[in-house]
Amino acid sequence: MLRVPFFLQCLALFVCLSTPLFSQESSWVDPSPHHIQFVTVDDAVRLEVLDWGGKGRPILLLAGGGDTAHVFDDFASKLTTFAHVYGITRRGFGASGYASPDNVADRLGEDVLAVMNALKLEKPVLVGHSIAGAELSWIANHHPQRIAGLVYLEAGYSYAFDNGKGASVMAMQALQAPQPPAPNKVDLTSFGTLANYYQRVNGFRTPEAELRQERELDSNGTVGNQLDFPGGAMFVKLITGSPKYTAIPLPALFVFANPHSLGAWVDHSTDPAVETKAKAYSTELAALTARQEDAIQNGVPNAHVISLQHAHHYVYLSNEEDIVREIRAFVSALK
Repeated sequence: MLRVPFFLQCLALFVCLSTPLFSQESSWVDPSPHHIQFVTVDDAVRLEVLDWGGKGRPILLLAGGGDTAHVFDDFASKLTTFAHVYGITRRGFGASGYASPDNVADRLGEDVLAVMNALKLEKPVLVGHSIAGAELSWIANHHPQRIAGLVYLEAGYSYAFDNGKGASVMAMQALQAPQPPAPNKVDLTSFGTLANYYQRVNGFRTPEAELRQERELDSNGTVGNQLDFPGGAMFVKLITGSPKYTAIPLPALFVFANPHSLGAWVDHSTDPAVETKAKAYSTELAALTARQEDAIQNGVPNAHVISLQHAHHYVYLSNEEDIVREIRAFVSALK
């Protein structure tokens, strides 16, 4: 998993070298209270679906680029007091299967619909992080009658809404952000110590189960290399060849981090070069993000746009209480 600022993270391209793998130590048990099942969505392609339970309207969580549904392991449980919460691991990642689609946007949207059909979900709220905004907008434009509302968590960029007045993801991707130090040998002693590393770097904790989905477990019990997933190749097509969505015909909550936090490591850095580069990056990114926010605010009548200052791209982890509160209010207002 890449724990770097937004545009490097959500657009990271994973090259397929083998079928997807995921490592688990036999003595380790995922503490998240979810049930795991697999749903067939296409010719021999099964997707991992997590069910955290709960009462109320169904909420379906869609992860950002490179992540699995386990990235929501801690966050999802906070939503179960007012909703029944599910999460999907996108094809080509983690334990989900993969077959290369001819049309990425259509196939990923249809995968979500297939899961909804299998689970018999009626009018769920789709909550997507980062690149999942493309899937949300595809469903909103092709099957608006199937869902009640949409929540874009740092997911409202040009792959989700582009009326020509906002900022392109390509312009954002071109910005150069300072990078944190890589995990050292001590950090890779175990998945627990790796989780501690990300806590230091980002200022919030990533669920250990998510880290275990994305890295190898070496024979000596230490954390190995990041896994190469076949699904990464889809993101190139999704970003460069996806249709432009100029309308969102449903109630939608858009949450942006602006200005973005680059992580606790930048806040605590005493390196003048890091501080200078971070300031320049943040200034340019803030301007582009504000432009996209304005485009949505003025171009999507049903949108409610929220800007959280100094939140991380993983806004549901860095600002969990804020996001839970906003989603609760959004869901309760739906008809």
